[in-house]
Amino acid sequence: MENSNQVTKDNHQKYEDLIAKLTSLNIDYKLVHHAPAETIQQADQFIANLKGVRTKSMLLRDKKNNFYLVIMDDSKRLDFKHFQEVSGKKRLSLAKENEVEELLNLEPGIISPFGVMYSEGHDVDIYFDKDMLDQETLLTFHPNENTHTIFLEAEDLMKFIKSYGYTYNVLTV
Repeated sequence: MENSNQVTKDNHQKYEDLIAKLTSLNIDYKLVHHAPAETIQQADQFIANLKGVRTKSMLLRDKKNNFYLVIMDDSKRLDFKHFQEVSGKKRLSLAKENEVEELLNLEPGIISPFGVMYSEGHDVDIYFDKDMLDQETLLTFHPNENTHTIFLEAEDLMKFIKSYGYTYNVLTV
């Protein structure tokens, strides 16, 4: 079992890898440094007075072991039945902790679209909530560790995702 110092070091390296990639793609971003955020509510408190959509990312799975990363405004609740209807996917549930780690190399609690950096098999379909993207503002995420929040334009996030050979879907979830 890894000790917490090793996990912290690994997360920090993932954070540094992300910043290097964003820089190489000429993507502008803003970072807010803060104490570790263990919940969405804590993370939102650290950035309470700043403009940007607070997001949540969930890794879902179906019974055939297909995986779906759903990114939406954290004020919305995912209606699984509706998502299944609009996406055409069936029998969905949240992915298990070990599946998050294996597919995205991220810990549960800091899931974000930046995990595609580590998904060599391209075995995750990405879905964005249209309502979130229609807000024409910055999106916020943990940048592979929970002691920062990153703000970036949706267009730049899509550029990042495409740089890893991924496509994405936009649906009203």
